[in-house]
Amino acid sequence: MQEILIDQDKLGNKIVALAENGNLVEKYEEKQEQIRLEGNIYLGKVENVLIGMQAAFVDIGVEKNTFIHVKDIIPKTSNETGNKNEELSKYNIKNYIHTGMPILVQVKRDSTNKKGARVSTHISLPGRFIVLMPNTEFITISKKIEKEAEKQRLIKIVEQNLPKGYGAIVRTSAEGKPEELIKQDIIRVTKGYNAIIEKANQIKSMENFEPTLLYQGDGIVGKILVDLVDQDLMKITTNNNEIAKYVKQFLTDTGLEEKVQLELKNDDILKMYDIQTQIEKANSRKIWLKCGGFITIDKTEALTAIDVNSGKYVGTKDLEQTVYTVNKEASIEIAKQLRLRDIGGIIIIDYIDMEKQETKQKILQILEDALKKDRSKTQIIGFTPLDLLEMTRKHICSND
Repeated sequence: MQEILIDQDKLGNKIVALAENGNLVEKYEEKQEQIRLEGNIYLGKVENVLIGMQAAFVDIGVEKNTFIHVKDIIPKTSNETGNKNEELSKYNIKNYIHTGMPILVQVKRDSTNKKGARVSTHISLPGRFIVLMPNTEFITISKKIEKEAEKQRLIKIVEQNLPKGYGAIVRTSAEGKPEELIKQDIIRVTKGYNAIIEKANQIKSMENFEPTLLYQGDGIVGKILVDLVDQDLMKITTNNNEIAKYVKQFLTDTGLEEKVQLELKNDDILKMYDIQTQIEKANSRKIWLKCGGFITIDKTEALTAIDVNSGKYVGTKDLEQTVYTVNKEASIEIAKQLRLRDIGGIIIIDYIDMEKQETKQKILQILEDALKKDRSKTQIIGFTPLDLLEMTRKHICSND
């Protein structure tokens, strides 16, 4: 059984925990003073254009100017890779933007202590079953949906109901859902985007416009509800009256008030299933494996490094089998920890050295299978010449 626990303390700090049969599998935190910009849409003003970098700084009305690159300004050329593989040298940013002009942007990555937020003109608006992508006509399907017949059914539904000039990502939650529900979601999200454009045009018509917030992305509670409510979610428990009201309204609006149980408790809900203890373990640098080996997780600004160690395990057979046992357990635990800690970006795994190529392939398959439980997008690049495994993961809610 899947259950969401939403804890808010007296200072307004929130912890959202997803438990499966009492086991913590995902955890997200939101501090009261934390300013989360990711997902917000602004009418910004171009401050200055850096021609040599093919980039610009955009004022969106927050403390630090945001950064935009030419690849996030030109139209997307691929529904799979966007502009990642595009030859950017053939584009000149001066042909697209200039200092002082208004520009509609969405925050794709929050600011850090050293850098301002990263923004893009490629807008995406999340709905319950689709993610709307204006100014493109690509339609893509969640890779979690595997049946070809269902993929084609969903593509047909979206094609028939999506207005011209719009693209969409069909979310995993759309699988098996009737056309009418998906159609209603498309109408609702499209209407929301049209309202954003109307407001932006009004502001741009002013003589001296100021950068303005046009759309605020869902807070952590709203995002998790949208992402999980159509999965196997059975219950939502919270200790806060306002959150309970918000959740109740959400369940009513989505017609799921009878499917998902809502419970308001005054107790410390993180004591349920010993969630608090599980959270504390999830913050540890070192994680022990059942065999006696362990992994360590170290996050830097550029990447996350995970090291696999044999620890107390000496094995019972040959060295290759010993190494395989530790690396196998480590792969399963690494997939679990990436999801639990919502680790995003580049991830480097330093496995215990494996001599046989066959063993490496087995480990790759084990890791790939374990990552299927993760609802975030992951990509295994493979082993580097230094025998380090390189992979990427898209974070869900954290400010990595």
